[in-house]
Amino acid sequence: MNRRSCIMLLGGAAAWPLAARAQRGGKVYRVGILEPIPAARNAANLEALRKGLRDFGYFEGSNLIIEYRSADGQAERFPDLASELVGLKVDLILARGTPATTAVQNATGTIPVVMMTMGGPGAIVASFARPTGNITGVITFSTELTAKRVQVLKELVPGLTRV
Repeated sequence: MNRRSCIMLLGGAAAWPLAARAQRGGKVYRVGILEPIPAARNAANLEALRKGLRDFGYFEGSNLIIEYRSADGQAERFPDLASELVGLKVDLILARGTPATTAVQNATGTIPVVMMTMGGPGAIVASFARPTGNITGVITFSTELTAKRVQVLKELVPGLTRV
């Protein structure tokens, strides 16, 4: 190893903690999750979410805090839990199911909300064609999207004549 390589190696090693500290100095994002089930029963989904966030550079304990709230199967708890997440000033709320999403919708009109596994979101989202407000997400069963599903299917299978 020549002198220049040695100096570069030592300089890089000395600067490594500074680079790590600089990355931690940025914004810490707080994500709220509102679920009907306890975290222990949802471990696989939570780990998949954490992995996806890590893939995009968000690490718990560094630049990410996840605030998990469960109603433990008691839907009447959703309004208080939603208000708690809003009070924590989370940057985003993930809400699973219609009761959780409705509670979040009533608690905030400004924090972005991603609804998950909704059955009938018509009361929450007025128009899928022209979304407004702070709520977006994924739905599982909705007749409002039948035409869109057929359109996507035709794009995937151009010669399709019957569905």
